[in-house]
Amino acid sequence: MASDLSALAQHVGEVALIDQHVHGCWLTAGDRRRFENALNEANTEPLAEFDSGFDSQLGFAVRTHCGPILGLPKHIDPQSYWDRRRQFSEAELARLFLPAAGVSDWLIDTGIGEGIADALELSALSGGCTHEVIRLEQVAEQAAQAPGDYASAFKEILHRRGAAAVATKSILAYRAGFDGDLTEPSASQVAEAASRWRDTGGVRLCDRVLLRFGLHQALRLGKPLQFHVGFGDRDCDLHKGNPLYLLDFLRRSGDTPIVLLHCYPYEREAGYLAQAFNNVYLDGGLSVNYLGARTPAFIARLLELAPFRKILYSSDGFGPAELHFLGATLWRNGLHRVLRGFVEDGDWSEADAIRVVDLVAHDNAVRVYRLAEKTY
Repeated sequence: MASDLSALAQHVGEVALIDQHVHGCWLTAGDRRRFENALNEANTEPLAEFDSGFDSQLGFAVRTHCGPILGLPKHIDPQSYWDRRRQFSEAELARLFLPAAGVSDWLIDTGIGEGIADALELSALSGGCTHEVIRLEQVAEQAAQAPGDYASAFKEILHRRGAAAVATKSILAYRAGFDGDLTEPSASQVAEAASRWRDTGGVRLCDRVLLRFGLHQALRLGKPLQFHVGFGDRDCDLHKGNPLYLLDFLRRSGDTPIVLLHCYPYEREAGYLAQAFNNVYLDGGLSVNYLGARTPAFIARLLELAPFRKILYSSDGFGPAELHFLGATLWRNGLHRVLRGFVEDGDWSEADAIRVVDLVAHDNAVRVYRLAEKTY
């Protein structure tokens, strides 16, 4: 039994990952306050003076797992970690942390961020391949600034950018919530809504008619459509980010793959939807980082109802390069602990556990996003 478990541990530790939803890492220098704020996803304001981003599950995980990458012992104190970190430029940190994640391909949401690595820069810093995920709300903003008919401009931009992209993504959960009508609006409704939005400047799309229009255009594009689900910053009304509100939309989504991102605290609801619909998938990106030492319990819940061919890996790393690395490290450690328990209890064979690792690590993403086959 011991040798079997060590084989599983070795496989989980070495398997190449496809990070199917991620953002760029920082390229510009910043102070400790910026770094600690980046260790809190939900708060849209600077942390309170009494608070510290290090005093959180993510903060503890940074000290535990990222310290050794910088030549520090595990559990190093926050001040020593920061003193060591600031000896490096952000690009140097990225060249340390990104390759250490063991990621072969990064699927990058290019819709946010200034002063962060773009797809080409992330590829150079990590040594991995990069692929673009188009944020639909960014396409809408570009269409609002374009001359002429909004709907025509949106379709042209989406198809032009979509030719080289592997997927689209929506932050509907932030902008309007999943509850309410998600049917396709009429052409006249789109024209009226676009006129109103353009009159106000055409920035930060929150109009539900135009959000619905974008979703249905993405379905027609036919490439996987990612949805932010659940946990995020407080601009998102969390109760409206329950993916069960998407039921009617999913019933009309045809064969287009729908990928539910993050999912916490709705990972069980997402797992049900992945079981109920052939075209629904899910991941635990972002959530894994912020749960830190509690990651194994979260991963165990992901593995409850969702078919194993429907679960994908992502980090949703953004900003500090530590987050791109931690997403992979915490996922590896958490998945190993969960699967080791299944094997020790006699419920799974070691061979089945290794096969599921490969499905989640890369095989499912290769199939869903039609990526080139590699030797993993």
